[in-house]
Amino acid sequence: MVLRGCYVAIVTPFAENGGLHEEALRSHIEFLIGKGVAGIVPCGTTGESPTLSWEEHNRVVDIAIEQAGGRVQVIAGAGSNNTAESLAAARHAREIGADAILSITPYYNRPTQEGLYQHFAATARQVEIPMVVYNVPSRTSVNLLPETVERLCEFKNIVAVKEASGSIVQVSEIHRRCGDRLAILSGDDPLTLPILACGGKGVISVVANIEPGKLIAMIDAFSAGDLSKALALHEELLPLSQSMFIETNPIPVKTAMNLIGMKAGPLRLPLTSMSQRNKAELTSVLQKYGFPTL
Repeated sequence: MVLRGCYVAIVTPFAENGGLHEEALRSHIEFLIGKGVAGIVPCGTTGESPTLSWEEHNRVVDIAIEQAGGRVQVIAGAGSNNTAESLAAARHAREIGADAILSITPYYNRPTQEGLYQHFAATARQVEIPMVVYNVPSRTSVNLLPETVERLCEFKNIVAVKEASGSIVQVSEIHRRCGDRLAILSGDDPLTLPILACGGKGVISVVANIEPGKLIAMIDAFSAGDLSKALALHEELLPLSQSMFIETNPIPVKTAMNLIGMKAGPLRLPLTSMSQRNKAELTSVLQKYGFPTL
């Protein structure tokens, strides 16, 4: 499986009554496909996976695969800090036809590097589906080290790593050890261009929920060897990318979508509405980018 380009960690739209807003989800997927993204990633952090029931989780994955209809790749979120739950989610994704799964390092229970290896190995051995392992220490309190990533290369169905450690040195070390055996995907929008320069193949993006076009253009420019254009697009996108993290993700991106007329709906507790100060800052950034705000 080839993973390359701009993938979008899609939000999960909710209705005002708190339930899934399936029509809005389908509409958002159509918007992204129309913009030319390489794929979508439902039920990740940006999709508020911690507050989805497993029934809802599976329903979102089902809708994403059905709506995509093979036009783009679907990398289904299948992570948990319970290995048995991860296995169940992976099996569902495989049965329904996902192209791959995204599997996060277990959070809260803080496994050792051996525990991380065994967690991913269990899924790789038992479920025949391509896997993207996801490293985001700021969320999980554990860091999947490059030597552990290298060990995981023994499993042919582990095809990529989403790297959100914030360390370019770590990304470089993963590429030094694994080369192009694994696709390295940026998990941090502002670092996408530096990660590409260190051997990365693309991004699983938050900001692409609202502005996929420029991000796609940046990756295409880099791939074509037009580094000046890639750098210019990176710098053009940087304030917008940074604004997506002025509060906990996905608070800013869902707020931004609602402000520009995309139906993202409310957040689920324990996430709350953005503070008025930060909302004003976000609105200002959106207006500078030419987005009409409500």
